[in-house]
Amino acid sequence: MTDLHQIVSIDPKLCTGCRRCAEVCPVDAVIGEQNKAQTIDTSRCVMCGQCVLRCSAFLTPFDDQAENIAQIRMERGLPEDDRSILFAAHFRNDCGKVAQMLADKSKISMVQCAPAVRASIAEEFGLAPGTLTPGQLAAALRRLGFDFVYDTIFAADVTIMEESSELLERLESNENMPMFTSCCPGWVNHLETAWPDLLSHLSSCKSPQQMAGALFKTYGAEIAGKSSGHIASVSVMPCTAKKFEAGRPEMQTTGTPDVDAVITVTELAGMLKNKGIFLEQLPEEDFDTPLGLYSGAGTIFGASGGVMEAALRTAIAVTTGNEVSESGVVFNKTDEGVFRASMEVAGRKVQAVIVSGLANAAKLLDEVRAGKADFDFMEVMCCSGGCVAGGGQPKLLPGIDIEDAILRRRQSLHNHDKELPIRASHRNPSVKALYENYLEKPLGHLSHKLLHTSYGNKSGGHE
Repeated sequence: MTDLHQIVSIDPKLCTGCRRCAEVCPVDAVIGEQNKAQTIDTSRCVMCGQCVLRCSAFLTPFDDQAENIAQIRMERGLPEDDRSILFAAHFRNDCGKVAQMLADKSKISMVQCAPAVRASIAEEFGLAPGTLTPGQLAAALRRLGFDFVYDTIFAADVTIMEESSELLERLESNENMPMFTSCCPGWVNHLETAWPDLLSHLSSCKSPQQMAGALFKTYGAEIAGKSSGHIASVSVMPCTAKKFEAGRPEMQTTGTPDVDAVITVTELAGMLKNKGIFLEQLPEEDFDTPLGLYSGAGTIFGASGGVMEAALRTAIAVTTGNEVSESGVVFNKTDEGVFRASMEVAGRKVQAVIVSGLANAAKLLDEVRAGKADFDFMEVMCCSGGCVAGGGQPKLLPGIDIEDAILRRRQSLHNHDKELPIRASHRNPSVKALYENYLEKPLGHLSHKLLHTSYGNKSGGHE
């Protein structure tokens, strides 16, 4: 089982007790007095990494503790040549694990990139927030040594096929309503720890990261002519909680983890720089197919509200036959971080809610618990703004307008959606081929085996 302490930590030797981390923690998991070292209440922590982004206490060669730098790097598992700044709040570094996997020539390496990565990694190379670099990102991963450069967005399209089918099924049966999306691991962790009685409302769909990992070691392995044991599966994520998600024991379709290692945007940037690979100097290259072909709908998963919009595009097409590039549904803000809309789906009026920021979900969850919820479908993203603001994203230093930077990252994903020739998940030809040649149908027997799971203590995966 993944050890929570190994993923997000606060170093008491470096923490100054400024409590900026406590101000941004959505679940009040940072404990401590002002001007004293802080600790993390692991029974509440959802590993979102917002404390890491906000931490301002760090060690430099000019500090009294400078002689400890080498020791701290070793304790954190950082490579000897790593020169990143040592902040008090930090997350587990998995670059060494990925480097070992790339050096193992007995395995075929497959990597996936979350949509939000392409909207932010350029910042690590001096470019402005929101600079979109999908082509250079694919080229960089190829230069780093990956055999197959795939894309999480393909799996996001598959998620829509499964999740929209699940929603239609629940609407018809009226069981376990309202339905909650399950793409965000911080949100799933919060439900498990703080609202376990509401877990039945959570979609059984794995997140796109885990769907991709399961498909890499089955469908992808068949395409590569290898067995699942010969596949090394790596993901690049904007999110620190994804490290925990990949370590959950129920995320092992073939007996080994579907995703063997997760690195964040900042970890990938560090690996590229250490190899002398500079993103901004690379040509644009395509992701490999078939598991790297994606639609605009999957692209906007990285921005809050994107999962809902993507699901609506497919739900409208499936239930009305009206193919749309955009759903046209307008969500109106009704509370802090809460947006609502109503629409016609499968012949009935459906009320939908988008929640941006975990702390904003409590009122709605209270309504569900009391049996008074007036909505049918709810998307929750732990980080305000969505994955573009995740804890594994580039740190936005003082002097940078954080809200503006997050907005630019979000906008770049929406621009990317509009540029793509296919903008609905069910129209992705690689997704069509996946179902025609392998899965047969959404919610089918093989889909359930590979792409769905259960959450909570009964699943045996989370304490």
